[in-house]
Amino acid sequence: MLALDGVRSRASFTVKVLWLIPLHGDFGKVQGSLDIDRFRGTARVDAHIDTDDLRMRSKNYQTWAKSPEFFDARLYPQIHFVSDDFPLVRLSAGGALEGTLTLRGVANPVRFRILPSECAHPLSGACAVRAEGAIRRGDFGMHSRRGTLTDKVALRLRIFVSPAPSPPP
Repeated sequence: MLALDGVRSRASFTVKVLWLIPLHGDFGKVQGSLDIDRFRGTARVDAHIDTDDLRMRSKNYQTWAKSPEFFDARLYPQIHFVSDDFPLVRLSAGGALEGTLTLRGVANPVRFRILPSECAHPLSGACAVRAEGAIRRGDFGMHSRRGTLTDKVALRLRIFVSPAPSPPP
């Protein structure tokens, strides 16, 4: 098992205002694990993203994104993603990453795309495993401001791994 490196890993989102203007936010903490089954040649990721540790270009946008209208960070302090098992080779070559995303207490199936690796050995922690995808706000109970915000929210992840800490003796 490998840990998602909470210091170097990043997640971000973009939603468009008036269908033209991108509104971008960065999450500060991404934590979790990457379980590898070398016998079967598969992996599974379990990631937690803190919604309260969100940074945006303006304090007003940041306050709004954390509010009950959007992420509702007070009631739902984390976004949780658990992938289905996927072929280990996708961490290098890229490909589909399917699983369940829980946001605002609502769990839905999602599909991300792992991008081809920027280095020969992404499990070494030397480079990030990059993934991207999109969700629909309405699927997760975000129905406000339909006249000004697109329903589509783009998500991007840059995940670094490190050896998981050993359990205490």
